[in-house]
Amino acid sequence: MSTPAPFSRYEFMIAWRYLRARRSDGGVSAMTWISFIGIALAVMALIATLAVRSGFRYEFVGTILGANPHVAVYDQAEINDAGRVERTLEEYDAVAEAVRGVAGVEHAAAVVRGQVLASHAGRNSAVEVLGMAPEDLALVPLVAEPELAQGVLADFGLSTGEGLGPGIAVGSGVARELGAGVGDRIRLISPDGARTPFGTSPRVSTYEIVYIFQVGRWDIDRTRVYLPFDEAQVYFNRDGVADEVQVSVANPEDIAQYALPLLQAGGDVQIWTWEDSSGAFLRALQMEDNIMFIILSILVLIATMNIVSGLIMLVKNKSRDIGILRTIGLSEGSILRVFFICGSAIGVAGTLMGVALGCAFAIWIDPIFSFVNFVAGGGVWDPSVRMISALPARLELGDVLSAVVLSLGLSFVVTIFPARRAARMNPVEALRYE
Repeated sequence: MSTPAPFSRYEFMIAWRYLRARRSDGGVSAMTWISFIGIALAVMALIATLAVRSGFRYEFVGTILGANPHVAVYDQAEINDAGRVERTLEEYDAVAEAVRGVAGVEHAAAVVRGQVLASHAGRNSAVEVLGMAPEDLALVPLVAEPELAQGVLADFGLSTGEGLGPGIAVGSGVARELGAGVGDRIRLISPDGARTPFGTSPRVSTYEIVYIFQVGRWDIDRTRVYLPFDEAQVYFNRDGVADEVQVSVANPEDIAQYALPLLQAGGDVQIWTWEDSSGAFLRALQMEDNIMFIILSILVLIATMNIVSGLIMLVKNKSRDIGILRTIGLSEGSILRVFFICGSAIGVAGTLMGVALGCAFAIWIDPIFSFVNFVAGGGVWDPSVRMISALPARLELGDVLSAVVLSLGLSFVVTIFPARRAARMNPVEALRYE
């Protein structure tokens, strides 16, 4: 007589009968449901957290790369006649042309930048001004196609009237802080203004807002103002020079590969990549990701431990059945597999339900978040603190698979111990008092 193959049909049949048996019949249906719900909720929490984590990093990096240069190329530091450190590029056109020839570089533009005070209707705000040619500004992704926009970007740099400078673009936070809108005129006040025989006097210029953008990062929307490049050279006393050349590359996630070619192409220059400026944030996010995964993995482990308690109760209730099954010829391996199937079935069902709930949470996170914000009375998400204007979620296959593998792996491992206890039960002892 041939030995039945492992995981034969009768083993699944016995396991199914035990799982669906009522407590009055020696089953543990209540513990089964508790284990199932616990695993489902734990897997849901893990997937939801991983999705929010991935979404946050994606949005964070996306807004950095969409509104800032991937690489800034600037000159070596020099001390001017006034004793100040300067990094101005005199041959900025040549540097820009040289770096455009580097493989993978998509765009390079000369930029003038400075910090000034903006004023409108008695309200003041410190802002960062970037001087950029209109055709270059149109290639900044999150400025050309922002979350929200007012006005027309094509009007940037055009004359707005006698006695006024060209039209400018401002962030939505700047406009809100100043109480200004499209068509309003604001004053930019720089302490390093016109040089006169009596010293340097503040420069005050008036510009009309023709475009308001919101990229989704509070620190950009709240501080950023764009001036046409030629106007910025005059305003900041940068006649014939630029502060830096901003470079966009095809693969910003692997920015290190461009460092040496850009340095060689630019000559006697220095570079500053987006990872240099935001590396601390990215490292903090990575550390937080690892810690959250470990904490939620412990949560999944706790949920799977309910399987152990349920199976121990099941083995105790079914000791008579185990003795009979062993007596009629079932091997220790068959008994082990029966109870292993019982425990792993709970783990598989709970994991599948958790995956469905976690994916649904990530997909419909906006209405869920809106409901939570409504119940809490608003103010749950403050972009001035979290830098991004909404709570993002991004489902990635790797995150879902990691949650599934973790949950199933723990479910299978913890099931082995009570299953072995059932398999090693002595049938004589099991039937002694029957």
